[in-house]
Amino acid sequence: MLRGAGPALLAVLLLSRTTQAFLEEMPAHGSRPGLKRLPSNESSPGYCERKTKPATSLGSWSLSTETLIGMLPVDPVPENYIRIVKNCIFSVAYPTPFKSRTLLVAVSKNVLEDILDLDLSVSKTDYFIQLVSGEKILSGSIPLAHRYGGHQFGIWADQLGDGRAHLIGKYTNRHGEKWELQLKGSGKTPYSRRNGDGRAVLRSSVREFLASEAMHYLGIPTSRALSLVVSDDDVWRDSFYNGNIQKERGAVVLRIAKSWFRIGSLEILAHYGELDLLRKLLNFVIQEHFPAINVKDPNRYLDFFSDVVSGTAHLIASWMSVGFAHGVCNTDNFSLLSITIDYGPFGFMESYDPNFVPNTSDDERRYKIGNQANVGMFNLNKLLQVLNPLLDPNQKQLAAQILGGYPTLYYRRFKELFKAKLGLLGEKESDDYLIAFLLHLMEDTKSDFTMTFRELSEITQAQLKDFNIPQEFWALETLSRQELFSDWVTLYLLRLKSNMNDSDSRRRKRMTSVNPRYVLKNWMAESAVRKAEMNDFSEVRLLQQVLQNPFQKQSVAERAGYSSPTPLWAKDLKVSCSS
Repeated sequence: MLRGAGPALLAVLLLSRTTQAFLEEMPAHGSRPGLKRLPSNESSPGYCERKTKPATSLGSWSLSTETLIGMLPVDPVPENYIRIVKNCIFSVAYPTPFKSRTLLVAVSKNVLEDILDLDLSVSKTDYFIQLVSGEKILSGSIPLAHRYGGHQFGIWADQLGDGRAHLIGKYTNRHGEKWELQLKGSGKTPYSRRNGDGRAVLRSSVREFLASEAMHYLGIPTSRALSLVVSDDDVWRDSFYNGNIQKERGAVVLRIAKSWFRIGSLEILAHYGELDLLRKLLNFVIQEHFPAINVKDPNRYLDFFSDVVSGTAHLIASWMSVGFAHGVCNTDNFSLLSITIDYGPFGFMESYDPNFVPNTSDDERRYKIGNQANVGMFNLNKLLQVLNPLLDPNQKQLAAQILGGYPTLYYRRFKELFKAKLGLLGEKESDDYLIAFLLHLMEDTKSDFTMTFRELSEITQAQLKDFNIPQEFWALETLSRQELFSDWVTLYLLRLKSNMNDSDSRRRKRMTSVNPRYVLKNWMAESAVRKAEMNDFSEVRLLQQVLQNPFQKQSVAERAGYSSPTPLWAKDLKVSCSS
């Protein structure tokens, strides 16, 4: 339970009753059979020559891991076998190419053109498919797997690391932004699970591709997905860990982020007493990703912690505002940059339920949606434990105070977001109660979270006043069955009257801009996955198109039922950590 929070706001949250030398050396021993290097523009690593328009060829485009290798220590063991790794940040690990044909299922035009400076036509080439599937890498880039640990489901899990992911380079685009490109599902690394194959399957890859892009267009800080590639290679998985092993198809997602460092990146160093390396990594992260902090300031770690606390509070509040449950909020899945990473058994809540758990592997319901803020506090406390050996007594006291301020930061942002969802302007003492009252009604009636807020955005005040709910407003119709609905409406309409210089049309326009009509519900993802497994990728591409404009009503999405009640066949859908 979060401390320091007022009871009204707590009700809103829970509301539940119940190096260069190394670079020169690597080509001699770092190549892998079956994996080829693609030529690149060596003179300008990581930067596209064409500054104004996207490049139409990968020939003038390059990646580099020189910054990372030059600044952070790399595992001296060149062989790629599963082992305990110490005293480094990365291990060199090359992707394992698929043995069978590969097919490009989907690509993000926005990521390709606006972030990576490549024209969409490039995605049509074999060159591109070879790169994003892990078959070939660009010259000048040394693929890396990151070493980290973490607390999983509240218990220290020791070494984890990139067990099926390869960082293939960093790119600096025409805007001066630095992005790290990572293949997920591209084969074994030293951090793979024992007897693991380092592969991802089509099922989980479709979900990751669609979810990361959907979250971006919802305005939630997130990693992005460039491409989704599927192969005909057989991958065997026990999806629900019940002994039912099934054959699935291997797939790879190329995903990008400003950084893939996470709380677990620091935890592993502290756990093994590698404090000099911990300082080195922290200084690197601060210098690269926290420009407002002076890396020479004695209080830099304190300022860094303050930023991460604030960022985490805001991120989880954003998740709550769209009904998103991550599913696996382990410290190894919490970004130091406070972005959403590592999509697995996530879920967008359908019927409002603060006890919603998308992950069937979560037997103790630790990561239910109503507990995400508390888990954020737990994870930040683990980060503080990592930093404590580097802080003096006064700094430790200040850091504890910063962590103690987390609930207030979270609740303030949560309230701001939900006030916006209800179209409320200004401040009223009753706002906390109004929000909590609505969520209580939604929980009691099992009203659809997304569509209840969306329909409140579309219905007029006159219709609400007269309780004239149009037939197509099915979520509000469900909500109206609660006997206290009329009381809430009366309070809501009275509160809207206090909005200064507002009109009903402006309210509705404002609310529809923050309340999506479409989110990636599990049944939608499952429908796309089932078709994809039969080589029909039409729904993957349809969902990608629809989810790029989640706040805009789209006829194609309406026909697909994406704003309709969950179909009966999907009522008992389950996803697990294997998802």
